[in-house]
Amino acid sequence: MKKTLAMLLTLVMMLAVCCTASAENYTVGVCQLMVHDSLDQATQGFADALNAQMTEAGHTVDIDIQVAGDANLCSTVVNAFNAKRVNLIMGNATPALLAAANMTTTIPVLGTSVTDYADTFAGDIPANVSGTSDAVPFAEQAQMMIDTLGLVEGDVVGVLYCTNESNSLIQYEAVKALFEEKGIVVKAYTFSETTELQAVTTSMAGEVKAVYIPSDNTVAANDTIVGAICTEKNVPIYTSYGGAICYASLAIDYYQLGYETGMMAADILLSGKAPADIEIKTLTPTVAYNAELCAQLGIEVPAN
Repeated sequence: MKKTLAMLLTLVMMLAVCCTASAENYTVGVCQLMVHDSLDQATQGFADALNAQMTEAGHTVDIDIQVAGDANLCSTVVNAFNAKRVNLIMGNATPALLAAANMTTTIPVLGTSVTDYADTFAGDIPANVSGTSDAVPFAEQAQMMIDTLGLVEGDVVGVLYCTNESNSLIQYEAVKALFEEKGIVVKAYTFSETTELQAVTTSMAGEVKAVYIPSDNTVAANDTIVGAICTEKNVPIYTSYGGAICYASLAIDYYQLGYETGMMAADILLSGKAPADIEIKTLTPTVAYNAELCAQLGIEVPAN
């Protein structure tokens, strides 16, 4: 009896050891540029997807989320991840992705909330880099503003963005060309420090018929300042990323964008897929109107 019990206990211990050995723990570093709703949602989506996939596969993952707060500090964050020997790095926003890609050629790197990978890497995307893009159809966004605001030749549209964000310059140049094809004047209102934002926005609100804001992280993190000034001046705002200050948007779901990135991370870590074999993914944007703000600004929401 005692011998049988001892054998059973030994067997149970061996099974426990085998199960423990088969389960792996992964470490993933997330460098998020700064705190604001879109980036927060993308990081949450990434963590939710990756955690779910790891749990389903019987593994665990430690997701170390760090907010740099400034583009110059992204390199400090990713260097710490390298010292920690993480299995994968996710860069949330272009400066975070660039810092990670510049730091390593061996650790898999995924990006999210990045508009244009080809432009970001001058046409030469590293083999260890892939991810998701928050690019939206600029032509449709421009046309949406023209149609809903009744913009005509000679009207002035202000584009507000931070000069420290390369993504924003890409978007500015795209919408500028599209508006100018229709004879609409486009004027850039730029700043490099958030302390300049209020003065720049005040100047802009007194000179334009409407405002276009690209998916600029610095503006998005401080867009209540922009919204308050422009609404007081009865100037409608259209944003590329959605948000409460815009009367309308054609934007993507940032939680879903991050979720798709998390699924990519699971493919790399669990299936051994190489980043170079994962196609950079974009999402289909959806139309949204802020009915209350439209009514306040005298903008009629289209019936369709």
